Amino acid sequence: MKYTVFVKPNARVNEIIQQDDGTFFVKVNAPPHDGKANEKVIELLAKHLKCAKRDVEIVSGLSGKKKIIEIY
Repeated sequence: MKYTVFVKPNARVNEIIQQDDGTFFVKVNAPPHDGKANEKVIELLAKHLKCAKRDVEIVSGLSGKKKIIEIY
């Protein structure tokens, strides 16, 4: 299943907000350098969707704020 995710790095708190249309707004306190924010996004989504981190993959948008995430 694929989801559209909008990410805000360097936020004060880690937070996931799910919209009615299925998109996610994810705030992470990690910086966007060296993929740290992407790792935190994967970790938070795995917890929120109750699946393993290895089942969550960023399909597109590795360096942008808008990402497409696929759950296996």
